[in-house]
Amino acid sequence: MATEIEVKQELAKISDQVKEQGEKAMFEAKKAGDMSTETKGRVDELLVKQGELQAQLLEIQQKMARRGGTDDEGRVKTAGELVIGSTGLKEQMDGGWSKNSKITVSMKAITSLNASAGTGVVADRAPGVQLGPQRRMTVRDLISPGTTASNLYQYLQESGFTNAAATTAEGVRKPESSINFVLKNAQVVKIPHFIKASSEILSDFPALQSVIDEKLRYGLMLAEEAQLLKGSGVGNNLNGIYTQATGYVPPIVIASPTRIDVLRLALLQAELAEYPSTGICLHPTDWAAIELLKDTTGAYIFANPQSLAQPGLWGRPVVATQAMTVDQFLVGAFRMGAQVFDRQQAAVTIATENEDDFVNNLLTILAEERLALAVYRPEAFVKGDITPA
Repeated sequence: MATEIEVKQELAKISDQVKEQGEKAMFEAKKAGDMSTETKGRVDELLVKQGELQAQLLEIQQKMARRGGTDDEGRVKTAGELVIGSTGLKEQMDGGWSKNSKITVSMKAITSLNASAGTGVVADRAPGVQLGPQRRMTVRDLISPGTTASNLYQYLQESGFTNAAATTAEGVRKPESSINFVLKNAQVVKIPHFIKASSEILSDFPALQSVIDEKLRYGLMLAEEAQLLKGSGVGNNLNGIYTQATGYVPPIVIASPTRIDVLRLALLQAELAEYPSTGICLHPTDWAAIELLKDTTGAYIFANPQSLAQPGLWGRPVVATQAMTVDQFLVGAFRMGAQVFDRQQAAVTIATENEDDFVNNLLTILAEERLALAVYRPEAFVKGDITPA
């Protein structure tokens, strides 16, 4: 089958001939009043040929469109095609075959280029999407869980206790103690975010929706962990545990304290306040620095590289999280001192009615949650810098 270039060349030649015969017919008609039968027949023949070539060209172009715009000139021909289309074969057929007749054709090397066999190579693609790293969330696991059906959680917090209990002689008025309370509010806050996607891509790539759902939920957990620890309590922010914790004041003075000493003294401070700590929060960098401490012989003082034990110090579990700032620590009685309340657990909603999404074939994928944090006993938590002053 002729190529697009060959058909176009032949069509151009026929068009020139049609033009030439048309001019001849007009000259004859002007001179004799009508064109000759021979000229008329020639014009009709050329017009039919022109129509056939135009139809052939259209067919070639349609096939190219279906193949992605590549015609026969854009691929490597087979040996048979090269022989059939060679000039040598035509000359031999026109001049007759002789005993020593031979035909030589030049064949291109087959390569991985698109103009060769490269388009026939199918990529071996891994299924799904390879997601980025995700932080392990740990702070919520330390706190007592709860739920609420309101937008505000209130609780009474002891603000003072005067203990007048004492031995009393007969007939003497008994001592009177006093206890004071203050009403505390834990506001329910909302943590939302959304992403837009076209309806076409979600239809053509169904796995993408689960990827988006997972990343949106992960984003909520990241924001939640930061709020639980260090929410400022201002505006639409949780009043975080670290924000409300008591500042570190060493109960006793020791010579040349280390990081481990500081943490032990902070545990003592909480214990003297009647709140024995149940956990320690550190940045992973600070925990690694503690584990890498060595004595003068090069042996690890604290850690055992071959141990599979969970991180712990002074009998308390150590939670290493990047939600903490480097060189800061937080110890406390987490389950006794704080509680998180879910008003609406993390949920993902898809809608087309947002803004002009409907007319733009877009979808808005929204993830949000609502929660409150009650820090019942701020003195149950001690915070400070882990590096000794």
